Amino acid sequence: MDKNSVTGFILIAVILFGFTFYQSRQSRKAAALQAQQDSIALAQRIASGDTVITVVPAVNEEAQLTASVEPQSAIYKDAALEAAHNAEASFVTLENDKIALTLTTMGAQPYDVLVKEYFNYDSTALHIFQGGAASYSVSVYTGEYIQTKDFNFQVAEKSDTAVVFRLPFSDGGYIEQRYALQEGSYMVDSELSFIGMKSIPRNVSSIDIDYSMIIPRMEKGYKNEAQYSKLDFYQEGDKKPTEIGRSRNGSKRVDSKVSWFAFQQQFFSAIFRAKNQFASGSFDITFFPQEDESRNLMACNAKMRADYRPGQDNVIPFEMYLGPNHYKTLREYGQKYEKVIPLGGSLVGWFTKYVIIPLFDFFHRFISNFGIIILLMTIVIKLVVFPLTYKSYASSSIMAILKPEIEKINAKYPKQEDAMKKQQATMALYNKAGANPMGGCLPTLLTFPILWAMFRFFPASIELRQQPFLWAHDLSTYDAIVEFGHRVPLIGDHLSLFALLMAVTMWIYSKMTMSGQATANDPNAQSMQFMTKWMMPIMMFFICNSLSAALSYYYLLSQLISMLQIWVIRKFIVKPEKVYARMAANENKPVKKSKWQQRLEEAQRMQEQQMRQQRKR
Repeated sequence: MDKNSVTGFILIAVILFGFTFYQSRQSRKAAALQAQQDSIALAQRIASGDTVITVVPAVNEEAQLTASVEPQSAIYKDAALEAAHNAEASFVTLENDKIALTLTTMGAQPYDVLVKEYFNYDSTALHIFQGGAASYSVSVYTGEYIQTKDFNFQVAEKSDTAVVFRLPFSDGGYIEQRYALQEGSYMVDSELSFIGMKSIPRNVSSIDIDYSMIIPRMEKGYKNEAQYSKLDFYQEGDKKPTEIGRSRNGSKRVDSKVSWFAFQQQFFSAIFRAKNQFASGSFDITFFPQEDESRNLMACNAKMRADYRPGQDNVIPFEMYLGPNHYKTLREYGQKYEKVIPLGGSLVGWFTKYVIIPLFDFFHRFISNFGIIILLMTIVIKLVVFPLTYKSYASSSIMAILKPEIEKINAKYPKQEDAMKKQQATMALYNKAGANPMGGCLPTLLTFPILWAMFRFFPASIELRQQPFLWAHDLSTYDAIVEFGHRVPLIGDHLSLFALLMAVTMWIYSKMTMSGQATANDPNAQSMQFMTKWMMPIMMFFICNSLSAALSYYYLLSQLISMLQIWVIRKFIVKPEKVYARMAANENKPVKKSKWQQRLEEAQRMQEQQMRQQRKR
């Protein structure tokens, strides 16, 4: 291995360790930044006159008695608003067979949502957001600046699946918030209405709507969950939503119309859509560190603006999806909600949507064990692409048979100045035997889109969530056979058996496919073999150790089937006697050089000529 290769490997190692250290520092910085932002927000609320709940130190009983008898001045000019501000909140629950949505009259906003058919990794009830961890508020000027989250609404109508909240004003107008839960659905219809609101000036043409939510951790592995969690927003006409996040803090301001946005955890989402579109908005997402004692995953915020028509009643329709990221379920709504599921780019996404998912669903109709389904999918895919990879595998097998002959050529032309002759002799040997030295690259090129499609599909597939197979308790996360109890650089706090088996199998596969390559006198080829045989398996282990066990399991199966195909070709199809017979038959035939060979020989001639000129100097 030459000096450049050694330097390259050292740089790779430095980058990997540096990245781990950087991520750790970024997490600490994010926590400090969030604390700073909270302090600033608190100061701003105090300055604007908003109500702030503050924890104060205990005082003596006499001081408490004195404070209790002092008269409290009104905060709001409107007497009805003042009464609503001081009223006691109550809760209303809308429920169907899918979710239980709890709403609070304080702000007429969602308070908690329970998803019935799913559970957290530790078997506890799954809440997309828990009591008090979400906030929804409408800000508008009604002669004074108000935020609906500060007022207790009245329950005007109530049924098992619908409720109407109202906030009355002294002039007879009111703000109404309606929620209706669809039967057998994760969708909640919502309407925000301004009825008879004479107190809103005619120059008011918009209202502000703020959404914020703290989403808890629901999965076993923090790294995998955070990597597939994000904030999305979609604008009509776009092919897919814009993403913010993926385990990193981020923010985005949009000054044009927005159709919908989603606070998306790895497998569950809260999607908010304005049926007439939001006029504009700004978004931000902050991830909690892995060590967060409350086991929170991320805090999402969306500050939206909606159009308001002054001088008349306004009814603004919305809808909320509170449920799993299931591809077919989301696609049924016809709003491109399914685009929140990461399926890859245009080519890879097309393959996933029209090949992987239908094949997966077909087998699932007859088989309940997802480990067996993945096995059958892998076999089908490998058989389909085998006609394309056969020629490459056959060429690799011929190269293995020709290895002694190549070594003889290397021994015959050991000097650097004989490189041209050695190359010509080697290429002539390949032509006679019908081998293509570049053929080994083809299987990798053909299977790369498939491997990438699986890399995107398995960690995001909710069907695999909490599905056991062999020693893995959950195919959607890592299968730890060893828990270290502390974090180890690059590896994490555990050892995944499927990832380890995948890496070992990749090493064996690389050794098997490179068995026909003679590299004794070629430092570049030796470096390439070292990268393929050692570095790639090691790097893939580091990548997959904290990812979905189904992903490592698929890669493992894919390597094993490829090894079986190569063994069959070498054992029963490409035999040494057939290769030597072909070589003998082609012995006296003129060698036909490809354009690639001609360009290669021309480049070598120029290189030799330059070397001769340098020696003369």
